[in-house]
Amino acid sequence: MLLVLLLSGLAVSGLAQKSQSLVTDLQAVVETERAFARTATEKGVRDSFLAFIAEDGILYRPGPIKGKEWLAARPARPGLLTWQPTYADISAAGDMGITTGPWEFRPKGPEDEPVGYGQFATVWRKQPDGTWKFAIDIGIEHQKPGDAPIAWTLPPNFNRSKTEAKVDVAAAQAALLAVEQRFSKASEKKGLAYALADYAALDIRWLRNGSLPTVGLKEATAFQALKTGARPVIFQPVRAEVANSGDMGFTYGGYEMKGEGKGQETELGSYMRIWKKQANGRWKIVLDILNEHPKPAAS
Repeated sequence: MLLVLLLSGLAVSGLAQKSQSLVTDLQAVVETERAFARTATEKGVRDSFLAFIAEDGILYRPGPIKGKEWLAARPARPGLLTWQPTYADISAAGDMGITTGPWEFRPKGPEDEPVGYGQFATVWRKQPDGTWKFAIDIGIEHQKPGDAPIAWTLPPNFNRSKTEAKVDVAAAQAALLAVEQRFSKASEKKGLAYALADYAALDIRWLRNGSLPTVGLKEATAFQALKTGARPVIFQPVRAEVANSGDMGFTYGGYEMKGEGKGQETELGSYMRIWKKQANGRWKIVLDILNEHPKPAAS
């Protein structure tokens, strides 16, 4: 009996250590995001992005591009971009993290009043040396928010244990891409608001240009139904990427929203979508961000 109790105690201790390790990894993601923002204040936006982007990292200008090449080919521009994470999460393997929160832009520097506001969404990937670099970064613009944002803190009761098990990542990415394609077909057939009911998590974060962030499935569905009704939205995914634990991933690409009726033009844009696998094994959308591309100037 003493041996059984001892072994049980060791097992519980080991689980606690793994859980603590995942907490540590999540905190490291948030601290990296904060360091990213501090570097932008100290050295400028371009140099900050070059320091924190992964070699194959993606930016949106306005569609998805190879960010490091794009940044290196362009000079630094004036202006101060500030931001902070207000929400973060991490995969069970501790190798993929997500952050989102508000940003502000001042054209000349810290002495200026902000002239632009918005929300960012970033996916972070742990590097072989243990540091974090971002794999993809996208943002929206919206009006000045009414209240000061709440600073990020560790989610309550965050006691998830870190897993050492690894999935077949290639197979998991193919499976997520198939889910993405089914979601697109549902959106094309009956509209984006309809598709959400079957594919979105209850706590989904919904980010759209011109609007403050929406949190919650009911709120996101109502927002989208009011904005676009049953207009078909077709997504063209470029890539899906999944964490080693197979429980978190993201997809990105372009979209087309068909115009309906006289004077309603087709809308083209880009998107990024973060998915998490639920307890029942199904992939659900936990963050969805969509950006309309500027319309070409009339000739």
